Amino acid sequence: MTDDAFVAHRSLLFTVAYEMLGSAADAEDVVQETWLRWAAVDRSQVREARPYLVRAVTRQALNRLRTVSRRREDYVGEWLPEPLLTSPDVADDVELAESVSIAMLTVLETLGPTERAVFVLREVFDTPYDEIADAVGKSPATVRQIARRARGHVAARRPRAEVDRAEQEQVVRRFMDAVVTGDLQGLMDVLAPDVVAVADGGGLVRGASRRPVVGADRLANALVRGVGSRAGVTAAPAWINGGPGVLVEVDGTLVVAVGLTVSGGRITRLFGIANPEKLARLDAESALAR
Repeated sequence: MTDDAFVAHRSLLFTVAYEMLGSAADAEDVVQETWLRWAAVDRSQVREARPYLVRAVTRQALNRLRTVSRRREDYVGEWLPEPLLTSPDVADDVELAESVSIAMLTVLETLGPTERAVFVLREVFDTPYDEIADAVGKSPATVRQIARRARGHVAARRPRAEVDRAEQEQVVRRFMDAVVTGDLQGLMDVLAPDVVAVADGGGLVRGASRRPVVGADRLANALVRGVGSRAGVTAAPAWINGGPGVLVEVDGTLVVAVGLTVSGGRITRLFGIANPEKLARLDAESALAR
């Protein structure tokens, strides 16, 4: 068994770690830690590389998650996951796209570390209960109970999104045009009446709301004041975390990544990540796999 096994499963390991942590930087660190352990292990004792590596990356991610959970308690304003630029292929895999969507990752933030690990491994990667039990240090019976509880928790909060790509792209174009031109009525037409917008500036960006903005009228006015009135603003469509999104630049500098949830031909959720520390990975597509 060679290092090729690790390379073959690297995208999977990154995806597991990212879904557990919501941070690409932390996920990369966890994958690197897993590689160091893999490099030191006696390969003759490893029957199958995939479950061994998934178990190892899960354990490392759990350790990291318990640490960052405490750090996020002191985060300024709303915390959103670090956005990823993804390929259209990820969007085509509906289950993967939903699992890495910003909307879903914000729901997973409401789970405890072990619940989150169990949910991700079972519901996203269809990992057998006995393998999950080994990874999280619980009995299979306990893992089944945790999975059932986590599944119900997520189901009650699971975001509903449009899966028609053509309609999503049309909505994104209308939204971009309205934002860049400061078209208030155009925004009202593309936003659902009860739209909810969450912004993450990390306390580093002036004007980033520290509380969710609810309602099409409030959000449209806020966007016109904050973005539409600025000179040098450009917007480009992008697939962000497997879903429709927009990258907004000012004078050629990326200032915010916007993830959108579309339903019924209108935007129902908007997630704006403006914290500059979370925008570093948006210059290239991230490889994700199940």
